[in-house]
Amino acid sequence: MTRLHWVGALLLTIVVGGCAPTIAASDEVTIAFRYSRFEPSTIKAPAGVPVAITLRNDDPIGHEWIVGSPEVHAVHRTGTEAVHEGRPNEVTVPAFATRTTTIAFDRPGTYAFVCHLPGHEAYGMKGTLTVV
Repeated sequence: MTRLHWVGALLLTIVVGGCAPTIAASDEVTIAFRYSRFEPSTIKAPAGVPVAITLRNDDPIGHEWIVGSPEVHAVHRTGTEAVHEGRPNEVTVPAFATRTTTIAFDRPGTYAFVCHLPGHEAYGMKGTLTVV
């Protein structure tokens, strides 16, 4: 293989997937619910800044978006709330609907966001919000 072929192969590897994309912290984020998955499943937000999060459900079934500490998720895994309203970190999103919530985290850290409807988390409907 010539030097030119090696360089081309290296560039192709980097462009196609050899390098993970960097996600910058943002004060506006859109998360789509598609095929019972969050897209993107990893987001970053700046500490101490209100972040507007648009939750767009492209699925024909309802979902929820709950973000918080492991303790928050432990409560919701065994909870019985069918609908979440009035709390910015707990949002119910009906089929083919969009909701927007604004949330701020005071300190840097990593928080999970999960749909706790029966079977959704086990199917993979979870993600990570990193506060930087």
